[in-house]
Amino acid sequence: MAQIKDKVQNALDETRMLILGSQVLLGFQFRSVFEKGFETLPEHARYLKLGGLGLMTIAVGLLMAPGAYHQIVERGEDNSRIHRFTTGIAEIALLPFALGFGIDMFVAAEKLMAQTLAVVAGLLMTLVALFFWYGIEMMHKLAHQPVAKEKQEMEKQEPQKSSGGTKIKDKIKHVLTEARVVLPGAQTLLGFQFIVFLMESFDKLPDSSKYLHFAALSLVALSIVLLMTPAAYHRIAERGEETEHFHRYASRILLAAMVPLALGLSIDFFIVARKVIESTGLAAALALALLGLFYGLWFGFTAYRRRQRQVAST
Repeated sequence: MAQIKDKVQNALDETRMLILGSQVLLGFQFRSVFEKGFETLPEHARYLKLGGLGLMTIAVGLLMAPGAYHQIVERGEDNSRIHRFTTGIAEIALLPFALGFGIDMFVAAEKLMAQTLAVVAGLLMTLVALFFWYGIEMMHKLAHQPVAKEKQEMEKQEPQKSSGGTKIKDKIKHVLTEARVVLPGAQTLLGFQFIVFLMESFDKLPDSSKYLHFAALSLVALSIVLLMTPAAYHRIAERGEETEHFHRYASRILLAAMVPLALGLSIDFFIVARKVIESTGLAAALALALLGLFYGLWFGFTAYRRRQRQVAST
């Protein structure tokens, strides 16, 4: 089992990861009120945006609380109390984040489609976030409760390292750091995507570009939900324990998140290129080349190098 200092460090790192996922969106939500397009929104949408801003502000405030608790209550000492407090805060903060996410998706969708479809889009975004941040974790806990104590005893006896020699606690730190590397860029892109709906020039785009932009926004939003999932899973399902199972899970989620992220980036690049060069064919070719670069570098080249290593070791 992980030592308490490592569990506290992981908890604080994961809280930082969650706040990275919310602070950029919070900034763009404040800015959206001052965009020209905000005045053109229906009254109910403006109030919903205010509600979404309030929810995101609450989420950020909650995620900042562990630092104050650690320094004021515990005087910077690492113990089980600060670990439990940080874990509990992370669990609570994800709920207003998911609701705020859904509200923003509804407001964006309502500019393109019927209100009923926009409601479906907003609800779907919220449910996807809740499933990945709470549902999977709850299912894991229910499925593994009978054997949890047995697993912990086995992990105490097993050396905490992989076959390659890297300690499991270090592998977990690495995969969480890698998720934090990808997350800020994805969040900045998503904030820009939400703001674009309120810009005057957006209304001048062809309808096809508007719907493609919404598709790109949905893909990037899915990517962000996935990138934040390991932190939620570690807090709720694993209670901060360092296990090989969590490392495998976090690795898969990180790689899965990069698939829709590349698609979203490439689609938005197509929209911008189409507007600049005024050629749909050339813009599509450039966007496909960009997508090929992403997938080739992230998955093709890495799979090739992994295969080379496997062949060399046999």
